[in-house]
Amino acid sequence: MARSMAEQAAETITKGIGRRGFIQAVAALGAGVGIAGTAACSTSSSTTSATTSAAPTAAGILQPGAGDISGDHYLSSEVDKVLWGYVPTVESESVLQMKSGETVTIDALSHEGILEDQGRDPVEFFGGKGVSESDVLQDAIDIAGGYDRTVRNFDVDGPHVVTGPVFVEGAQRGDVLKIETLEAIPRVPYGVVSSRHGKGALAVTASGEPPAGISLDEVMPPIGNDGRKSGDPTQYGNVSTFTAVEDGQGVMRYGDAAVRFPLRPFMGMMGVAFASDPGLTSPNANSIPPTLGGGNIDVGLLGVGSTFYLPVFAEGALFYVGDPHMAMGDGEVALTAMEGSLRGTFRLTVCKAGSGDAPSVAYSYPFAENEESWIPIGLSDPDGAVGGQSSDLNAAMRRAVVNALDFLETDLGMDRATAYAYLSAAANFTVSQVVDKTVGVHGQISKAHFDR
Repeated sequence: MARSMAEQAAETITKGIGRRGFIQAVAALGAGVGIAGTAACSTSSSTTSATTSAAPTAAGILQPGAGDISGDHYLSSEVDKVLWGYVPTVESESVLQMKSGETVTIDALSHEGILEDQGRDPVEFFGGKGVSESDVLQDAIDIAGGYDRTVRNFDVDGPHVVTGPVFVEGAQRGDVLKIETLEAIPRVPYGVVSSRHGKGALAVTASGEPPAGISLDEVMPPIGNDGRKSGDPTQYGNVSTFTAVEDGQGVMRYGDAAVRFPLRPFMGMMGVAFASDPGLTSPNANSIPPTLGGGNIDVGLLGVGSTFYLPVFAEGALFYVGDPHMAMGDGEVALTAMEGSLRGTFRLTVCKAGSGDAPSVAYSYPFAENEESWIPIGLSDPDGAVGGQSSDLNAAMRRAVVNALDFLETDLGMDRATAYAYLSAAANFTVSQVVDKTVGVHGQISKAHFDR
């Protein structure tokens, strides 16, 4: 007889890693990936020197405030420091203030396990997967049971728990905020991948129809599980796949077999305040669609060692993080990545317009880089012009190409015709995600190709 998911999960955690094994696994992940960068803005390279990442507590769980804090500042994801389902707006009050060039360690809490369609009780949800109550994060318990900063509407609100915002001194509208990811450490030895109707690459419509080009029996999750008309989110047909961490890898078990894949921790959501909406009712304040202020970008290259540049729209920038991922394939096709709570450390630096300290594109559009590549980004509807609901990958692709051309021409001095030819010959463009209403494409331009 096939074992239950809970039995498999419990065996994976206790036999596969155990508490001591998890500490060793995270230490192995952290070795060489805690990055100590410099405060100065630069587009020439994001290469920085390595240090050791903070380890989990003795119990293998990074509860709020527990373990080593490497940043100049620390921000927890406790109830009064987060928004649930919405991102900060330009009117939002900050929960932390810091100087440009300083570092901040932020706890990001995964929404998986606390959502309404999962029962909004992480102790019960994860307990059903074999996780003991002591291994459930206290901030997850507190937010699921006591969040009241906004009234939750599961059918309308975003799922993400958003930590922040952080006020960065000296940041003004028209500047760029440079975000260097120095650490991204798992807070727990498990994550969840969820598929929900109406979302994902194989989403059904509100009327229960399949997307164009596929049949009902090709929809995931099975159409027979769709109970949205009941009004009870627990009957909506959500399928959540519990995923344990074993020897530094994600492990999904099916029957007597397993599939294993490397972890690649990063924040799916890094952003600055963009919308003006104190009531948090605008589509641009909802946490799902990414915008010109970043947010739910879901670019898997934005892990440790990366630099993310965002145009600033409000005094202090009002930086926030959320949607922590332990691993994600490009496209994020089922709806979520391997969602799992992380502790991230970031250096935040203000770059002034006209200084040349940030890529020229970044003063109007999100842009990124890592040691190997420059990463132009394209979004289908980043300003919400069509309600933040566009899913036109063609628009995202074209914008990524135009942003790449603008960067090569303005920052590297290539004539536009040669730049266009080069992109076709040697650059790669990849679907970032197709699940965030506003979809995304990102490019990779190899730094090794250029004499600099």
